[in-house]
Amino acid sequence: MLTTYLTDRQIGARFGVHHLIPRRWLKTDPTFPKPIRLTPGCTRWRLSDIEAWEAAKANAA
Repeated sequence: MLTTYLTDRQIGARFGVHHLIPRRWLKTDPTFPKPIRLTPGCTRWRLSDIEAWEAAKANAA
């Protein structure tokens, strides 16, 4: 199975927020997925982790 990774800009576009907001969510929301360091200077989020977080937020509402 191929893993898809997202940048902070892609996450921002997905949720309609500024690209720095996912970094803020890391600090303020303990349920927000931690990014994966693919290489030095290259940090991404797994799409599957973001989708699971999004589903959990929708179910909680």
